[in-house]
Formats: sequence, structure tokens, C-alpha cells
Amino acid sequence: MEKLIEKLKFIDSLSEWTGKGVSFFIPLLSLIVAYEIVARYLFGKPTIWAHEMTDMLFGTAIIIGGAYSFYHGGFVNMDIVYAHLSTKTKAFLDLMTSFFTLSFLLILIWKGGQTAWKALITLERDSTQWAPPVYPIRLALFFGAILLLLQVLANFVRDLHTVTKRKS
Repeated sequence: MEKLIEKLKFIDSLSEWTGKGVSFFIPLLSLIVAYEIVARYLFGKPTIWAHEMTDMLFGTAIIIGGAYSFYHGGFVNMDIVYAHLSTKTKAFLDLMTSFFTLSFLLILIWKGGQTAWKALITLERDSTQWAPPVYPIRLALFFGAILLLLQVLANFVRDLHTVTKRKS
């Protein structure tokens, strides 16, 4: 089990790398919003692309950054109760709730994969005036769910190890 725990560091580093990668979208979002504000209010020339672009970049950052957030404990739990529990009890509760998370993620991967594949083979575009391609965000949802699933499984193995190990 110790060797498996050691190999899980690859998943952690993947979550870390992708989370930090999409974090660069946030300054880009700020620049796009600032540009839109200047174009709209100073020059009276709003763009047709800024709103959708910010939606797509923000959505991608949230979707791909989910595994990073999960790895760093950024998801919601009942801290008022959780903080007072032992490490083993926390791991046990995490094991119980991970079944719900895994179920949700498997459905998201299954349905999201179908939607992403359809969007990719049809090169789906949005039905707005700008009409950007939609398949990149659909693919991001699919891959983000896979990344989160991997991180949930890594944490599941660690929690299982914590619950089953004997005190030394």
C-alpha cells in the first residue's frame, strides 16, 4: 500500500500543474473585462466577443482547476464539526462521501464525454453573433471531470490507508 501511496504523487502533481496552468486565465480575464469597459464606456464601441470569451475562460479555469482545489482541500465541508474530529474519523467520513462524488463524476464523464464528442465531430459553434466554437469548453468539462476523478480516487486510496492502518 505504501508504494501505491507514493505513486499517487503523480496525480497530485498533475492536479497541481493543471491548476496553476489555468490560474493564468484570471489575469487574462481581467484584461478582457478592462478592455470591454474602456471600449464600451470611453469609446462607445462595445465588443461582440468579450462577454462570451470571459465566460469560456472562467468556465475552463473552474472546470480544470477543480482537481487542484480538491487536492488543496478547497471544497466545502462542515468545518465546525469536521475540525474537531480525529484524522481517522475524518478519513472515514471522506470515504463515505467519496461514493457520492465518484458517482457524480462518473455520470459527468459519461454524459460530458458524449456531449464533447458530438460537439467535436460537428465542430459546434455558439448561436450568437460572434459564434465562437463550443467544443473546446465541452472538451474542458470532460477532461476536468477526469482530472477531478483521478484526484478523488487518489484521496480515496489515502483515506482508505488512514482508516485501515494500525497505530504504531
